[in-house]
Amino acid sequence: MESHIKSIAMKTIYTVMLFAIALFTMACNGGSGARMLFKSGFEGEVYIDPVPVKGSEDFAFIRGKDTESGYSWPLEILGSSESALHLLDDDEGNALKAKIVSVTGHTGEKTKVLYTQEKYDATGATQLPYEINNIQNGRTDLYVRYWMKIDGRMIGEKDKWRAFLEYKTKDYKDPGENGTGFRLISFIYTDGEGRASWHLQGDKDSSHPLWECDTLSPTSECHNSNVPVITDQWFLTEYYWHWSNGADGIVRWKINGKIVGEHHGPTTRNNNPIDFIMLTQIYGDSNPKEQWIDDIEIWDGEPLKE
Repeated sequence: MESHIKSIAMKTIYTVMLFAIALFTMACNGGSGARMLFKSGFEGEVYIDPVPVKGSEDFAFIRGKDTESGYSWPLEILGSSESALHLLDDDEGNALKAKIVSVTGHTGEKTKVLYTQEKYDATGATQLPYEINNIQNGRTDLYVRYWMKIDGRMIGEKDKWRAFLEYKTKDYKDPGENGTGFRLISFIYTDGEGRASWHLQGDKDSSHPLWECDTLSPTSECHNSNVPVITDQWFLTEYYWHWSNGADGIVRWKINGKIVGEHHGPTTRNNNPIDFIMLTQIYGDSNPKEQWIDDIEIWDGEPLKE
């Protein structure tokens, strides 16, 4: 009888310990059970490799260990490989610039950040995204957050745009090529009066949006409001999506904690997995433009944070 009681006691203690560990893990992960996949503020040994990799389509690889977060570049989440800055149509290095610099960050202290600039558009497709490439696990939830600052040159100009984060699924193609894929993309737009807005959309190609959310036209479906566009100061941008081919899909974009676009429904087409993610992007028809990125976090779900 005594040994039986001891056995029950030991099992009870073991169960309590497991429960305590689970609670501690959830607390470390923001209380949601989501798991952090990557974190970096470009500190320590992080650098942009000046030597291009042969055959890599003008990829500039960020390398090195962030000594504050413990994570290393390049990104290798979701089974990805060869993730890098992609200098597209950069006029032999003249139209685009990328470097890691020390500036005053969002906390008011000196910090290292990723700085990118598009000086001019050489071809109509000049852009400089950081691409998470060759994703193998493209049917999954993801939460992305980082601090950024952008210049305000386009504010007041009529009918201009600049793009931020994007993802594209397998078989996403240009208009007229009959692709079966899907793209998620976020923008700043200015309208015919020069008023600026945050704009989130999903489309089957660049000419055919499937849905759109714009802060100049708030809707209950988008759960958004007329949040002013922020320039020349730091702001927090957050994205969350639940990948799905059905009605349970969701995409949510927040600026400084406020929803600027939210979609409920499919976040792909034809069950296609995500092929690659443009984690940061500088692209658009108003030049020159520049931006600063800091304190990137990527999770496999939405953490319950501030």
